Amino acid sequence: MNADFVVALVQQSVTTTLQVAAPLVILSMLVGLVVAIIQAATQVQEMTLVFVPKMLIVFGGMVLFSAFMLDTMARFTTMIFDLVSRGSGL
Repeated sequence: MNADFVVALVQQSVTTTLQVAAPLVILSMLVGLVVAIIQAATQVQEMTLVFVPKMLIVFGGMVLFSAFMLDTMARFTTMIFDLVSRGSGL
């Protein structure tokens, strides 16, 4: 195992993590922005108003994107197991 191999493995790990988390984070940010705009327009500054819509949207996003997230994680796991079985120094 050399430094280039480790750097490539870490880079792939970070990329996979971002790919899996990005849809839910983006949905949560968009809902937070919309609720913040509504709160600013109506001057209702209740913190619990942000929590419930975000929770519902993130849950819906998990249901909607679960196949993509599972496929991405399965491909990454398969790649790691292939590297281990070939004896690439892990």
